[in-house]
Amino acid sequence: MAFEYAIALTGGIATGKSTVASLLALNGMRVIDADTISHEILDTNSVWVRENFGEEFVHGSKVDRSKLGSLVFSDAQAKKKLEDFLHPKIRAEIEKRSIKQDSFKFPYLIDIPLFFENGAYDIKESVVVYVPPSIQLERFMKRNGYSKEESLRRIHSQMPIDEKKKRATWVIDNGQNLKHLQAECEAFVDKIKTKFLQEKK
Repeated sequence: MAFEYAIALTGGIATGKSTVASLLALNGMRVIDADTISHEILDTNSVWVRENFGEEFVHGSKVDRSKLGSLVFSDAQAKKKLEDFLHPKIRAEIEKRSIKQDSFKFPYLIDIPLFFENGAYDIKESVVVYVPPSIQLERFMKRNGYSKEESLRRIHSQMPIDEKKKRATWVIDNGQNLKHLQAECEAFVDKIKTKFLQEKK
């Protein structure tokens, strides 16, 4: 059975989930990354992308994710088509890796950007990487170079970060500097280890 020891790691666009995943891995947590898996699957199926969306979305054997992202965020039909194709494949790969991780009988993380939105994974515990919405917008615009309007459109395509915070089992605050974030990640890992050891007694 998959997901027995899994904890969902989630957040919003530009909340720093990838940085947190790296810091948690440095602190000894094992992480399955849904984004990396989706990129691998997308590139493996570049022929399908070319056939369904057009030549301009593929360069060689690589999918232009930025260009494809702009299309699916502005076209609900294209978004559904892509998700219907990708999501079952992503889920199957995550499940396969999860079963392997469960064999170690110790908590691990699955980095799932749309964990609450899709409700596709039977994972009981979650940790949300949180930043206040104003900082989220500021960081997203700075990172991606999009206009405020385009940035808000993409942020609003997900559940509000404050709602995710309410639903989470744990929260990692990324509203300050890197030193603060490192301390937050270390404290989270300590909590997981303590909880796991208590449950084993």
